[in-house]
Amino acid sequence: MNEGTHAGEQVTLARLPSGVELTTTVHTYRGDESGPTLYVQAAQHGREINGTEVLRRFHERLPLETLSGSVIAVPVANPLTFDRVSYTTPEPLDSVNPNMNRIWPGNGDGSLHQRMAARLWEYVAAADAIVDLHTGSPNMLPHVVYREGDERSRSLAEAFGTDLLLSEQADEDATAEWHRRGFAGKLRVAAAEEGIPSITPELAYNKQILETVVDDGVEGLLDVCRYLDLLPGTVPRRDQPIARNHLGQVTARESGLFRPNPSLEVGESVSEGHSIGTVYHPTTYEPLHEATADRGGILYALTREATVTAGDQLASVALVREA
Repeated sequence: MNEGTHAGEQVTLARLPSGVELTTTVHTYRGDESGPTLYVQAAQHGREINGTEVLRRFHERLPLETLSGSVIAVPVANPLTFDRVSYTTPEPLDSVNPNMNRIWPGNGDGSLHQRMAARLWEYVAAADAIVDLHTGSPNMLPHVVYREGDERSRSLAEAFGTDLLLSEQADEDATAEWHRRGFAGKLRVAAAEEGIPSITPELAYNKQILETVVDDGVEGLLDVCRYLDLLPGTVPRRDQPIARNHLGQVTARESGLFRPNPSLEVGESVSEGHSIGTVYHPTTYEPLHEATADRGGILYALTREATVTAGDQLASVALVREA
């Protein structure tokens, strides 16, 4: 049996005003046998580095001798935000589209982020499945988001294997807020529009490498490869609650110091009206806002940052689906 191959290619995504080329590395793994193509990327948002570490360890563990088909991996999809450890690109570089994950499939003649996305879209469009690795807030239950009603994407999410799956309504089924925030331009949504099964694992924790999260991410990718028959083996059956990702998150109505309910942990089921925590005035000690869940479901994110501004997200509760 012949072994598969690996190649790393420097790809120019765009050009900066100084003429300096903005490049990243695209890794291509090809098996000796024909098969599907999986596209995986990380670090669209530069502070979300656990996905980048997942791809490094996936590189070490991927058995080329048993690979059928191809895996395309981009560990740093957005070098600009990566260098700044930021979520968005500085306004002087792209004041129109500062968030790269709002403008897919991009535009080769558009703004900086649109050009970067258009270059990577060349690989996306040729793939049979997409995994866009992200990481959320420090205290977040790892989960996978997929488009509600897209059964192929749901199966891909199940294969990745987190303890929670979140279905997200899109297009005409989505809320006005979903459209206002430009979610139609997410990579996962744009790829699904083209009929490519696509998922967004949210591995939790940013700016720091978290070993358990990275290990789960690597195992998730290997199971996706098994599900797609890129690798031999079967994907284990898991009991994964499915919930609806909604945008009615619990937010701070007042600015101050936030003390989360000490008995709460992410992953718990909460009922409508359940205490999330209290925002206090830091100098008068006055309670300013008793934050409660706006509906029952699974608490999958809870901020531990004490200083909050009115409008900041305090918690996220997902609505449990029956099937």
